[in-house]
Parts: sequence; C-alpha cells; structure tokens
Amino acid sequence: MICTMEGFSIGVFDIIIICLYLVFITWWGLRHGKSGDAGSYFLAGRTMPWWVVGLSLFAASISSTTLIGQSGDAYHTGIAVFNYNLTGGVVVMVFFAIFLLPLYIRSGIFTIPEFLEKRYDRSSRYYFSAISIIGNVFLDAAGALYAAALIIKLIFPEADLGLVICIFALLAASYTIPGGLSSAISAELIQAIILIAGSVILTVVCFASGGGEYIAGLMQDGDQAVKLVRSMDDSATPWLGLFIGMPISGLYFWANNQTLVQRVLSAKSVNEGRKGVMFCGFLTLLTLFIIIFPGVIARKFFPGIENPDMVYPTMVMKLLPAGLLGVLLSAMLAALMSTLSAILNSASTLFTMDFYAQMNPGADPKKLVRVGKVATVVILIIAAVWAPNISRFDSLLKYYQEMISYIAPPVVAAFLTGIFSRRTNANGAFAGLISGLVMAVVLLFFREDIFGNLHFLFMIPILFAFSVAVILVVSRFYPAPDAERLENTVFSYADFKAEGQSLREVPFWNNYRAWGVGLIVLTALLLLIFS
Repeated sequence: MICTMEGFSIGVFDIIIICLYLVFITWWGLRHGKSGDAGSYFLAGRTMPWWVVGLSLFAASISSTTLIGQSGDAYHTGIAVFNYNLTGGVVVMVFFAIFLLPLYIRSGIFTIPEFLEKRYDRSSRYYFSAISIIGNVFLDAAGALYAAALIIKLIFPEADLGLVICIFALLAASYTIPGGLSSAISAELIQAIILIAGSVILTVVCFASGGGEYIAGLMQDGDQAVKLVRSMDDSATPWLGLFIGMPISGLYFWANNQTLVQRVLSAKSVNEGRKGVMFCGFLTLLTLFIIIFPGVIARKFFPGIENPDMVYPTMVMKLLPAGLLGVLLSAMLAALMSTLSAILNSASTLFTMDFYAQMNPGADPKKLVRVGKVATVVILIIAAVWAPNISRFDSLLKYYQEMISYIAPPVVAAFLTGIFSRRTNANGAFAGLISGLVMAVVLLFFREDIFGNLHFLFMIPILFAFSVAVILVVSRFYPAPDAERLENTVFSYADFKAEGQSLREVPFWNNYRAWGVGLIVLTALLLLIFS
C-alpha cells in the first residue's frame, strides 16, 4: 500500500487503474474527433441519436458542484439539496424539451446567444455571449479544475495545487481541442457509464455497511435530514424557494447554458433531442440515490467533516477496497473531465461564432475551427490561473449557487418574454438585460442592507420579475418586431396543439410527452414521500 495522508491510503493497483483510465479516455476522445468544418467541430455534425444526447447531457451536467458539492451539502443539511435536481432540474427539463428546444433546433443556431440575435438583435447576443463566456471560465471550468485537484491532493497531499490543476487542464485539452464536440461527446459516453457504475458501487457499499438502516431510522423519526420540503425559515431550501426560485436558476442551467444545450443542438432531429433531454431527466433522478443519500450516510461513518467539499472524496477513500477505490476515483475524475471538456468546447464556440465570425463574416470554416482551438487554449489558461482562488469560498456549491443567482434572472427573463410574447422587442430585451445586471451588482454588494437576511432563492424571483417588467414596459415604447424576427423563435399554440393530435398515434414508449408526464409524476411522488 502507498500511504498518502493520515487516515487515507491507496494501493499501487488503484493508481494503475486511474492512470490507465486517463490514458484511455484521452485516446478515445482523439479517435472520435471531427474538425473538418465548423458544423462538425462545434456541433458534431448534428447527427447524434437521443440516447447519446441524453448520456452526454447527463455526463456534462454532473459537474463538480453536483458530485462533490451536492454530496457535501447533503452531509451538512440533508437531502433538500436534491430539490435543485427536481424542481430546478427534472421539471425544467420537461418544460425545456416541450417549449424551447424545438425553437432552438429549427432556428439552426450554433450558440444560445445566437438565438437572442434571431429574436431580438446583435446587442442582446453580444451581452449574453460575454456573460456566458465569463461564467464558463470563472464558474464552470475553474470549478471543475479545482475539484479535480482536490481529489488528486487526497492521493498525493504533497502535490502542488497549481501543478495538479495544470496537469488536468492539459489532459482535457489534449482531446477537446483537436477533436471538438465529437471528441467531448464520445468521451462523455464512456465517462457517463463509469460515473453511474462507480457511484452505484459506492451507494451499495454505503447501504450494505449500515447506511440503509441509518436512512430508515431518520425517516421513521421524521428527521429534517430526509425531508425535501422544509419550513419557510429553513436555511438550506425554504419550501417556497423550490417553486419560485429554483426553476428560474434551473432554466438558466438547462435551457440557456451553452455547455449543456450544445449537446442537444447536436441531435439529428427535434424528436431525438427531446427524447435525449427526457432520458437525461430519468438519469438525474438517480442522483438522489447515488450522490445525495451517500452524502447523508457519511454522517454516520465520518462525523465532524468541516469542509463540505471533502465528504465525497472521504467516502471513496475510506469505504472502498483496493481495485474499487481506483474505479470510484476514476468515476469522480470522469465527471470532472467530462464537464471540463464540455465547458471548453462551448466557451470556444461562443467566442468563435458570436464574436470572431461576426467580425469576419467571410472567414473560411477551417479558419473558424483554428480560431476555436486557440480560444480554447486561452480560456483554459485563464481558468487554471483562477481555480486556486476558489479555496477562499465556503464550498464549491455555495460558490456556484450564489453567482448563478445574480447572473440567471435577467437572461431567463429575456428568453421567456421573447418566446412567449410576440410584442417584446429588441429595445425592451436589452433594457431588461442591462437593468437586471445593474440591479444584480447592487444586490451583490448591498443585499443585506436592502433585504436583510433574505435567502438567495427569494432574491432570484425578485430580480426576474424586475427584469420582466422592464422588458415589457420598454417594449411598449417601441414598434413591434418584424415578422421575420418571430419565425422559429416564438412559441405557437396552434403548432403545439397540432403536434399533440399527431402524437396520439405514437406508442407511449416513443412519445416524448409521455416520458415528460412520467418524469413529473415521479417528481411529485418523491416530494410527497420525503415531505
């Protein structure tokens, strides 16, 4: 055995497994790369079937904030953090698949900000693209690098944090930069399988070691740790926040996030994309058992862990035997690397298609690919430099949630008003985005002076309502948008009704709406069982 730090040890066999995994996933990603043109490099040629879309979406969504952050939060506050995957996840996915996704795919966009240009104008596109790139770099990419470094520091505590971050940045870049989205998605399929299998193994070990009795005892006693629906004064997730705060931040994460939506845009049809999102929804429900419950059970085995980000790695290192330990550590690295490769590809897509291609409209497709690769390198360097600073925050989850609560509301307001209101115009949208940003900055520095100890889940709908009001009011002072702005960018009830009639002839197992109903029913059941 190789002892790494007090209370932790890892064998040579486990280290070999991890190294083999890293070599294999890099080779696999390179082998399946496509970079012949912009469509292949940035959207994998729009040829992906639903099950590939779903697995890729799930792998990319299981970020550092999910795997490490949510298990840590479950350790300290209970299963309420799973609500982000229910009302802020599964419910939002159903809404996204039914109402927004077909408009995205039919409009032929490469990036989500591009949709804002089609519906409004370039000003809104540039604003949101810039915000998205900043979020990709400082929230997502830096967070994934930091989380990966935490895992390696458990194995080799003497390793320099900055050096470990640089190594993982190079590993993810080694197949993402040459192969583009095809490389990222191909790697994510393997990583999703490893992640699910590894997490299931840890869950089985936790329950077999007495964790099942521990959870049953908490439920019998009515302990808050196993309640999804909490009182209004709960510090973690007050119940009203589940319905007025989480869905807004969830829409930003699932429906406005280039990193995730880019996987859906790679679908070969609207129907395949919709079923892929629904499939991801069913996989997301599994996180209650493979991420959240193990975090709660860790209270029994490892009381007194102060740093929430160390809960999941501690379980892996202390509960698993040789061989399985290497598999689980590989599963954790799989989640983090898949997220990082997804972020790198989406951020470079945003920069290339929303800025460079707009300033150089005659650029050769191959040159766009080269620019995308250079952008990826620059983005990766910035994220690697910033990543060590995340250690100054309480936890990865709080770092992510707090930032999203300021960024998301104005953007979601611009998308929803544009999709469901034909009267909303470019002037109103841009005014809402800018005023929402100004309000968010004010709240960032003076929130306690204005609202006291108001939970951030209640701040989200306030920012959202403010932005919507500005968009609708300002739009009234300017002419209605031209008809071409509304083509494939605005929801049509007539089309929705006609599609519903045609779906009556489709078997339920092939009907995406039936899948959506199933997801909503399961969500309601979980809320009732753990209320």
